[in-house]
Parts: sequence; structure tokens; C-alpha cells
Amino acid sequence: MSIVNPKTALVSLSDKTNLEVIVSFLVKKNVKIISTGGTFKAIKNITDEVLEVSAFTGFEEMMDGRVKTLHPKIHAGILARRDRDIEELNQKDYEAIDLVIVNLYPFQQTIKDGCSFEEAIEKIDIGGPTMIRAAAKNFNDVVVLSDPSDYEKVIKEWEDNDGISYDCRKYLSQKVFATMANYNKSIAQYLNQVDNDLHDYNFEKATSLRYGENPHQNAKLFTFEGLEHKNIANADIIQGKELSYNNIVDADAALECVKEFEEPACVIVKHANPCGVAASNSIYDAYDLAFKTDPTSAFGGVIAFNKNVDPETAKEMNSRQFIEVVIAPGFDEGAIKEFSNKKNIRVLKIDMAEDNPYPGTLKKISGGILVQDDDTGNITIGDLRCVTERKPNEAELKDMMFAWKVAKFVKSNAIVYVKNKQTIGIGAGQMSRVISAEIANLKAAEEGLEVKNAVMASDAFFPFRDGIDKAASSGIAAIIQPGGSIKDDEVIAAANEHGIAMVFTGMRHFRH
Repeated sequence: MSIVNPKTALVSLSDKTNLEVIVSFLVKKNVKIISTGGTFKAIKNITDEVLEVSAFTGFEEMMDGRVKTLHPKIHAGILARRDRDIEELNQKDYEAIDLVIVNLYPFQQTIKDGCSFEEAIEKIDIGGPTMIRAAAKNFNDVVVLSDPSDYEKVIKEWEDNDGISYDCRKYLSQKVFATMANYNKSIAQYLNQVDNDLHDYNFEKATSLRYGENPHQNAKLFTFEGLEHKNIANADIIQGKELSYNNIVDADAALECVKEFEEPACVIVKHANPCGVAASNSIYDAYDLAFKTDPTSAFGGVIAFNKNVDPETAKEMNSRQFIEVVIAPGFDEGAIKEFSNKKNIRVLKIDMAEDNPYPGTLKKISGGILVQDDDTGNITIGDLRCVTERKPNEAELKDMMFAWKVAKFVKSNAIVYVKNKQTIGIGAGQMSRVISAEIANLKAAEEGLEVKNAVMASDAFFPFRDGIDKAASSGIAAIIQPGGSIKDDEVIAAANEHGIAMVFTGMRHFRH
């Protein structure tokens, strides 16, 4: 394919990052530089080898700069096909423009920072999009640079090939149209703030992963555009191997769960389900209790904390188990040193206190996608409705609230046993709620954890009394559940028969 060796460049930039780098290179290559307004002034501080666009076109800008590059001499120079339009260009005494270095007015940033409607309208770029679209359309003959991060790439390409290759020009063209798609969507969304069902799903970058859930599946990580805070998708990776698809899924599940708690808490996740959760007076104790829920499942798990990790806790983790990922808002120097003894552990630092505004949850189905709001529903003790003769005591209420927070992040049908703010048994992902309870019993028995006088949380209502009977036979003292079954009266009667305290939340947390 052909190489384009630019002779004339049009430069008009809102973002002047690395301006000196690209301008100095153009001067070195004896490229004629045409520029506008503020960019012209900035280039003049670097070199005198620059021509103002009005001098090039013979047309003075008007309407406070609204109209300056919208001129046939500009667009004919960009759009001219070199194999058929040059003669017509020459007849008009126009010249070809074969390099367009333009980025757009920062509309998205302007509205994000807060502005008046009039200010937002003025930040809708007209000339910039017109120039880069023209150049992108004519990428066979023209190079278009719309992102300062590409300057170095193009400079190297130019030096290595004595010009810009077809493949590079095509890549730069595609980038322009992707940029314009997001830019136009942002404007449309701003002007019509009534229905934003899918408008917020703008993605900024992608990272190729080794594979997906299974080795035969390809996978990439895309991040939402304009992330301000560090979450799983853009966490600071302090050390460790590249994150896998499953690492990321488990890490997200762990983070979302541990964020529910205010006191020092630890969540251990395996296959997107919590296998151990605890809160205590210290991170060390929280980890110790969470681990003891299910040490077998914790092997190769993802561990999240809501407070900084200290050296003592890090050392204990290293000595007890194989760890895939550790997540926390911070790590003491000694903790980082301790984790460095096991180089493969991924250590992620995130912003626990700050979150990015997520636009919801998407799930692909055959022929379409399902879209829903994130499950941000929460309750307080004051929202609970006791439906049994026996009322829960204060300790039971605290444990029920703890269990309810955990159940929110366990796959349905979810049953969670808790005692003293420690999970002692978790049953997840079963077709039968009774079977989930049996699994929770099994897990507790395996680790020698006493179920008697523990509390139980169910993510959804009990359709029959058998779940209550099962809980009673295990020694459960109190139950928290949504309520709302047509058999609620039967379920409540069963709880009264067994002397179990039961409260309704009025809210369920299915996690299919």
C-alpha cells in the first residue's frame, strides 16, 4: 500500500498536550503548517514557520470564531482524491492538505464540570468535526491526528517508513469516527435528558485478556469513559500477574460486598460467591474469621478489605493460603513488602470511599440485551417488620443485618448463616432453598462452627414452611427474609412453633 509523506499540515487544537513535540517534528520535516486562533499563537511560541488560516484562505474569521475553517480551500484541500481531483484543485488555485492535526472542543468535560446551557452549546464543535471527518474519509491520501497520545506513534511511523503507511492511516481514521460517535452521543444525550436507557454506555479503552471464562474464549476488558475514581476496571495494580477474566469477575464481587460494611471487614470470594465474610475490630481479626468460615473454598480465592492492610495481616494471609487477588483502599509499606515475597499475587488498590457513577447492569441474551439498574437497595433496622411472637434481641438484630448484606451478593437461592458478624455457613446457587440451607449446614459442620443460636438470611421469601423447619432443626434462632409469599402465614406459624424470631425486609435480592 502507498505511503503518504505529508507536505502541508492543518493544526487546530483544544488540547495542546505534546504540541511542541509534534510541531518541532513538522518543522524538522519541512512541513508547511497552517493554524488557527489560540493554536496559531501557541505554535508561534515554538516556531515562526506557521501561517494563520485566514491568511491561507483569504477569509477573515467571523462570528467570534464560529466560522473560520469552514471554507472551500480548506475542505477541498483535505478531500481531494490525489488520483483524480488534483487538476480541479489546481484550477481553483487551491493546494492539497495531507495532514490534519485537530481535536475537539471539550464538550463532555464542560458539562461534567457544570455549566450553563449557553456555555454547553458554545462548546459544540463544528469546524473541528468537519475537518477530521473529511480527513478520515479521505484516509487513503490524508493523515488525521485527533488524539495527542498518537503523536509519538505517528512520528515513529514517519521516521521508519519515510511517511505514514496505509494501515496506520486507516487506524487513525477509525479512531476519528469512534471519537465522533461518542461526541455526538454526548451532545444528543445532553439535549434530550428524558430517556437515557443506553446513552451512558460509552467506552474508553480495551485491554486484551489471556482468555475468557475458559481458555477457548477470547476476552477483553473495556472501561467506561471518564472514570475519575479507582475501581476494579482501572485499579492501581501494585504487583502481580495480569488479571484474568475470572479474576476480574471475582474481584468485582468481593469489592461490591465489602463496601457494604463500615467497621473493618473482609470478604473472600470464590467463583463470584462469598465463601467467607466477617467484620471485627481489626482487619486481622476480620480476615481470621472470614477464612475460618470455609478454608477449603478460600484456597485460590479473591480477598477484599474495606480498610488498609497492615503487615501482620499480609503475613498471616501469605502463611495460610494461596491467594489470587487482594483488594484494599491502601496497603502499609510492610504489607506490600510481605506480598512481594509471592510475586504472583495480584495486589489492587482502589478508592473505597469514592465510586464512579455506573449506568447499570447489562446481560446479553439471544437477540438482544437486558438492562437494569444496579441493586443499590438497602434497609435499616428501622425498616424491619417483626412477624413472630418472639422478638429478636439486639445481638440477633445486628447479626441479621450483617447476614442480609452478605446474602445480597450470594447467587440465588441464597442462604447465609451468621453468628457474631461472621459467616459460618453459606449455601448458594441452588434450585431449592432447602438444599441451600443444607449446604450451609454442611459447610458449618465441616469447619466445626456451631450453628445453634446463629441467624439465617434468605435473599427471597420462603414458599413453604420446610425451609423454616430445616432452620429450626439446625438450631437457627432468628431469620431475616423479604416476606411476600402466599404461604407467609404458614411460614410465620412454623417460626412460632419453633420459637424462632423472624423479620421481614419487604425487599428481595435475587442474584441469578
